[in-house]
Amino acid sequence: MNGALVTVGAELLAGRTTNTNATWLCRRLHERGVDVERVTTVPDRVTDIARVVNEYHAEYDVVVVTGGLGPTHDDVTMAGIAAAFGRSLERNDEALAWLTEEGGYTREDLTEGTADLPRGARPLHNDVGVAPGAVVESVYVLPGVPEEMKTMFETVADEFTGHPVFREVVVADEPESALVGRLEELREEFEVTVGSYPGDGVRISIESTDEELTETAAAWVRERVEEIDPDSAS
Repeated sequence: MNGALVTVGAELLAGRTTNTNATWLCRRLHERGVDVERVTTVPDRVTDIARVVNEYHAEYDVVVVTGGLGPTHDDVTMAGIAAAFGRSLERNDEALAWLTEEGGYTREDLTEGTADLPRGARPLHNDVGVAPGAVVESVYVLPGVPEEMKTMFETVADEFTGHPVFREVVVADEPESALVGRLEELREEFEVTVGSYPGDGVRISIESTDEELTETAAAWVRERVEEIDPDSAS
């Protein structure tokens, strides 16, 4: 399974808010075997959301969208999703019923538009907030508030399936330039994904869907580099 992530919000583009949602979602999706190939941030604009979601829905197995849910003037994500699929935006009776029966709200408590979703969407209930999320075909729409996003994601996490990825890290106490030949040899010797990240030492990341192969490749590296304790490297 491959996928793309779309985060919505002018505050992200202006640098006023750190995009922790993208980091958290990429990690969780990766853990579940989803290969995230795109992370895109778009403004709170229906046309931009619709264009990117339409493109990514056609290209990837799954698309996760976060942010811009709710009834205020700049909460336009659901309208963008509806436009991407050529659907109308309308009140979702299931979402409204959950909000009043399980969420503890009355209709008078809810701002107009809170339960509006793209026609035919499957609502995702918000256990720690108000605005519901939704699933439209292979597009999952989640809140932007981190606690709400994380809680809602876990309710559908089992729907994201792929081959689990196993990872080993070796931290070499050598310059990255000195490791080039050995890293190339590693890639030729083992069918693993290799990354190198300089800092205090060079972190050599080894990944594959085969746990034993990953461990064997890491052992191969440890025998050929001057290693330092990874906990001591930043």
